[in-house]
Amino acid sequence: MSQIITPEVCAACPAHNVANLRKLGVDMRDADFVVTLAGNPNTGKSTVFNAITGLHQHTGNWPGKTVTRAEGAFSFGEKKFKVVDLPGTYSLLSTSTDEEVARNFILFGQPDVTVIVADATRLERNLNLVLQVLEITDRAVVCLNLIDEAKRHGIAVDDRLLAKQLGVPVVPTAAREGTGIPNLLQTLHDVATGNVVCKPHRLKNKSARLEHAITKLADDITARFPAIANPRWVALRLLEGDQRIIDAVRDGELDDLITNTELPSFAEKVEAV
Repeated sequence: MSQIITPEVCAACPAHNVANLRKLGVDMRDADFVVTLAGNPNTGKSTVFNAITGLHQHTGNWPGKTVTRAEGAFSFGEKKFKVVDLPGTYSLLSTSTDEEVARNFILFGQPDVTVIVADATRLERNLNLVLQVLEITDRAVVCLNLIDEAKRHGIAVDDRLLAKQLGVPVVPTAAREGTGIPNLLQTLHDVATGNVVCKPHRLKNKSARLEHAITKLADDITARFPAIANPRWVALRLLEGDQRIIDAVRDGELDDLITNTELPSFAEKVEAV
């Protein structure tokens, strides 16, 4: 039976075998899975990216956007993972280009796993983004980073309880020191391969009338855009008056987002460290 794993893994687990990880830098050919990193600015997201890919944050621009991105790859458990580092953002409500890029990639690009990097010293502030991502995707992992800083400030986070409440794995890390990275890799592998099934927390509407409106609108969206991954989330954004989504539905651009939100290629020739 699939269960959410905890970060306390036995010493014999492959996650503790450093030979099981190969940092592939920018060699992203023939990836089995796509992992995306999301998070607030200054949560150590880039440090996590560097720790698992062996890169020092080589960046380029998203096609048509003046928004920086980083890509890399790693191999773990005989599977190859492409990693896309999304721009740091506090929200997915599309009030900025950064937020729009992050939201569209998670929703329409449909990565195999979305890792939300959260700052353990400011967890309450970071949970806003965590809950928004969990509304979009069923395959997520919370990387509870900077636990070393939290400990120095006398802050303790019950990661097991948090995982139970969120319905997704929570892995404590101190990425600068490499602490927790093996467990993070094992968890990514297990979620991507289906060994761990996430049941993310979703906000429930108390109003039966509102719930009926969301369900009806989601059904209409699915009828018009059959390939859409999360019509309920789009329905919510329409009801909340998100003009960008309203325009995309009205003009048919939603079809383009669904079919053309591809992984940007890393054109720059860079070398892995």
